[in-house]
Amino acid sequence: MRIALIGQALFAQKALDALVAHGEEIVHVFAPPDPPSGKPDPLKTRAVELGLPLSQPRSFKGEAAYEHFKALDADLAVMAFVTIIVPERILYAPRHKSICFHPSILPRHRGASAINWAIIQGDSETGVTWFWPDKGIDTGPILVQRRVPIGDEDTVGSLYFSRLFPLGIDSLIEAVELIKRGAAPAIPQDERLATYEPPCRDEHAVVDFRRPAREVHNLIRGCDPQPGAFAELAGRRLRMYEPRLAEESAVGSAPGTVLSIDKEGMRVALAGASILIRRVRLEPDGKKTDPAELAASGMLGAGMQLSTPRA
Repeated sequence: MRIALIGQALFAQKALDALVAHGEEIVHVFAPPDPPSGKPDPLKTRAVELGLPLSQPRSFKGEAAYEHFKALDADLAVMAFVTIIVPERILYAPRHKSICFHPSILPRHRGASAINWAIIQGDSETGVTWFWPDKGIDTGPILVQRRVPIGDEDTVGSLYFSRLFPLGIDSLIEAVELIKRGAAPAIPQDERLATYEPPCRDEHAVVDFRRPAREVHNLIRGCDPQPGAFAELAGRRLRMYEPRLAEESAVGSAPGTVLSIDKEGMRVALAGASILIRRVRLEPDGKKTDPAELAASGMLGAGMQLSTPRA
């Protein structure tokens, strides 16, 4: 099939590799504009290496963008990690229209931070969806879905890179094969099951150690690596990563109290339990470190109190 690929980052690069390996004809690649500094997007790098036609639009709006896309005479557009608005008339321009990747079991967790919210809200499973996009946000009919369990210690990073990323690439090829055979479903999403959450930002990442232990644990791992759940330590933000929940109660210690620090990490009292934090970052430092390293500098220690920052 003649495919136009729109996307960014490593996922789109691997999607391109998979489509080429599968024998599809890539008629054009649309990658993000180059940043003012730093490396170009991996999708652009791979397209250049393969000698493929490439554009880096800031927007798909306007008559020129539409005419360019229509002139490609594509059979299908594949949207692999797209964060800018693509107008409906471009979505519908290819013969088989467009398909789009989303890292959740739609219609649950529509929006830009689906993996974060699946973990924060304590879901036991998630997955990937390839769907037929329309003018809504992640609202189009479903083509392919695949499910995976969410482990107790999964973070956004581990869940995405170890399971959702490779599953997304594998299911892309499955979706393309269904379309080529004329057997591709378009199952309407059940709006009764739909949820939408905003992008997960600092306003959602504030840790209140008085909350139920499981809720605290889910918040920290659901914000790992971005935006990084945080509490306040001596007037500075302490961001926490790689948590492990322990069921034993820290009797006599208020929630948020640092119980101990060793080579395994920092243990903090919760309501009826405790939690091990294996990596931290004390702002304004931009580097993650072991809690023991921070303790050796005198900036962190047993008995200190981690508090909830004021709004």
